[in-house]
Amino acid sequence: MKDKKVIENLDLSGLNCPLPVLKTKKKLSSMSSGGRLFVICTDQGSFDDFKYYCDYSGHKLVSRERKEDKICFLIERK
Repeated sequence: MKDKKVIENLDLSGLNCPLPVLKTKKKLSSMSSGGRLFVICTDQGSFDDFKYYCDYSGHKLVSRERKEDKICFLIERK
């Protein structure tokens, strides 16, 4: 998942709910509007959690995909 606009990366492998969403929320709050965050998780529940979080918060979930035991998200800050 390569995109020239990705400016931050966050590897949350090994963390379980609710930590992946909470740490993502904290990271996004320190970023500028329009900034993009690439997140890697291993918690399988995060696949839906991140969609709900983005829908609720207004951030754009640009993409989400499963790659073996990891889930990758690209989120654009509102």
